Order: sequence, then C-alpha cells, then structure tokens
Amino acid sequence: MSKYLLDKFLFTVDRDPDLVERYRTDPVGTVAWWEAEEANRILNCLAAEKSTWLAFDDEERQALAAHDYPKLFELGAHPFLTLTLFIAMFERDHDEPLGFQKEYARKLAHFSLPYPDIAT
Repeated sequence: MSKYLLDKFLFTVDRDPDLVERYRTDPVGTVAWWEAEEANRILNCLAAEKSTWLAFDDEERQALAAHDYPKLFELGAHPFLTLTLFIAMFERDHDEPLGFQKEYARKLAHFSLPYPDIAT
C-alpha cells in the first residue's frame, strides 16, 4: 500500500478539470490509465523522468475505481485531498448548500480519534 501514490492520484486529478470529469464518468478507465501512464511520473520534472516501481494494490485500485472515499480515508489518503476532489465531482449532484460536504462528513462519522495515519 502506498499512501503517497493515493495522494498523488488525488492531487494530480484534482488539478485538471478534464481529468476530474473523466474520473467522474469513467473511474475504472481513469484509474487504469493514470496508473499505467502517470503513476511513475516524477512530480515537477520533465516528462522523460520516471520511476518504475509505483503501483496501486488491489484494495487501493478498487476504492479509487468505486469512488469509495471512506475506504480511501481508512487507507490513509489525505482527507483534504479526497474532499476537494470529490467536491469537484459531486457537489453539483446536491441541491442544498454544502450538500456533498455534509454527505462526506456523514459517511466518515463512524471514524473516531485517532484517525488513520495520513503521513506519507
């Protein structure tokens, strides 16, 4: 399991509006593409600079593909990164102000202190 890779996925997808929409409509395909093409790209470096060893485990891949943010939180993904990305994807589906944020809080309410470790 790599909290770094989970956070890197959330961070990079959230910063590209086209990727946000792609992830919203085709999560399985987006996760597979990102893992194959982007996971080993070194942040803030030339495109030719890549590592070779980073990959999601099955549990991470499944949680990302299912948009399962409670599971991502449990796995140690940073809650700010999950919240901002999922707001971008799903706030529009709620009629009330802060509708998605309230749903996010409700779905994570079963967690108690200490929260899962989010250190990478």
